[in-house]
Amino acid sequence: MNHQPHILPFEQKVQAFISESHLLSSNAHVMVALSGGADSVALLHVLLALGYRCEAAHCNFHLRGEESNRDEAFVRRLCTALHVPLHVRHFDVPAYMEAHGVSMEMACRDLRYEWFHRLVASQSCDALAVAHHQNDDVETFFLNALRASGIAGLSGMPVKNGIVVRPLLCVNRSEVLDYLKDKHQDFVTDSSNQINDVKRNKLRNVVLPTVEAQFPGALSQLQSTISHLRSCHALYAEMVAHIKNQCCRQDADALLIDYNHLFGFANSTTLLFEILKPYGFNHAQCSDILKAAAGTYGVGKHFYSSSFTLTINRHQLQVFVNKVKLQSAYAINLNHNEIKIPLHLIIQKVNQSEFDVKQCDGKHVIALSNDVLNAGNTVIRKWKHADRFQPFGMKGSKLVSDLFTDLKLSEQQKADTWILEADGKILWVIGCRASNLYRVSPADSTFLLLSMCK
Repeated sequence: MNHQPHILPFEQKVQAFISESHLLSSNAHVMVALSGGADSVALLHVLLALGYRCEAAHCNFHLRGEESNRDEAFVRRLCTALHVPLHVRHFDVPAYMEAHGVSMEMACRDLRYEWFHRLVASQSCDALAVAHHQNDDVETFFLNALRASGIAGLSGMPVKNGIVVRPLLCVNRSEVLDYLKDKHQDFVTDSSNQINDVKRNKLRNVVLPTVEAQFPGALSQLQSTISHLRSCHALYAEMVAHIKNQCCRQDADALLIDYNHLFGFANSTTLLFEILKPYGFNHAQCSDILKAAAGTYGVGKHFYSSSFTLTINRHQLQVFVNKVKLQSAYAINLNHNEIKIPLHLIIQKVNQSEFDVKQCDGKHVIALSNDVLNAGNTVIRKWKHADRFQPFGMKGSKLVSDLFTDLKLSEQQKADTWILEADGKILWVIGCRASNLYRVSPADSTFLLLSMCK
């Protein structure tokens, strides 16, 4: 990196942050994610001013009509003026959403970062620089708090995550705009950011300005809180790693965990969750696992994530890759007494006169009319973002994604959720809520009782 003799205060601040956080070496070759908005334009300018060798990557998602093409044209002109090599990629977002069953926001994120990582490798770059700043960090803190996130989520955005670096996390939006004004540099504005139809936009445009107006300096204080939490999380992660080394060992086929060692800690469930999180197990499962391990009849019980099986042995938990790779959908037969894949269900034909309605909680146990046996195509499948159903007891319909929000499910819990569907209609969001379809009436002398086994 060639040190510049006259750099602006903004550039000095970013330079100090890069050095303190060990984000980039002095001669780093950096790929800059460049949308054309104020933040990414400022990022490119400051890295060039500090002497880094930069290339730029621009995604055209074609989601805003002519505005998307305007952004691309602006970025091309900017990179030509700054003599920066530019890479542009066009994406078919609706096709990706349909193929993967994800939201538009998630589709764009997946497509963007998958390409960025390949581009960094192909161009032999040292890092991918993205333009998140302090305001973005505070928004992320609030979003994660609303999702009932743990300390990792409340720590905001990582300053460095693999090849991804965030050199602007030391500055706020106002500083970015002032810097561009000093540089006499224009930028483009994404009109969709002004539409309050997603949570981040509502926070950015409504909630946080109100907080700042009522409590001047609040955003700065929140950023300090995030910084403290980031330090706490680093210490927390270090302690978890230390304990993990004491109670876990990896053999050729499985992770082995001495669960008796975990019982010595006050928050053993949280500790087990941190150990098992990379294997797809959620916090509720970890609580059930430890309860079973402490009980008389826990030995031999199995618990499942999307890719792993956990078995309770004497004094030990054994975690291994599922022997059967899970698909996204399975045709099933409700005439059978038991279904084991993709999850374990027991199916009983129950006599109405002997049935106690308290047996059904609508989450883990549901009742269905025998008419469901006449359905032409019954499947258990992964949920999709556009899924909608009529929850039991409700007149209207509801998006499954909204149900997840109401239940405050984590991303992993959502990913692990399955749907019971008959002839294209949802009967049960398994583990969460039954639908109104095929509900049992007083006229049904017998019906089916479906129970979810842990």
